[in-house]
Amino acid sequence: MSGVGHDAPVVLTACPDGPILVRGDVEIRDAAGRAVPRRRSTVALCRCGASGIKPFCDGSHKAVGFRTDDEVPRPPEPDAHPA
Repeated sequence: MSGVGHDAPVVLTACPDGPILVRGDVEIRDAAGRAVPRRRSTVALCRCGASGIKPFCDGSHKAVGFRTDDEVPRPPEPDAHPA
């Protein structure tokens, strides 16, 4: 996607129970290797499999009840006052 954020890093964000947000200048290709046109600098990619506009998200994950277990367990907080 030329002209959009060449100096900005590409950032992928997995939304809980939803799509993967792609921010930055990255080319998306289909299974045949063809570039998929992007009209925005941030796009949402489907990961529930139910979108009618794949590879992009159309919000179908809400209707199908798609759930993720993306949350990484946090390590225990260090003991502020060790014995």
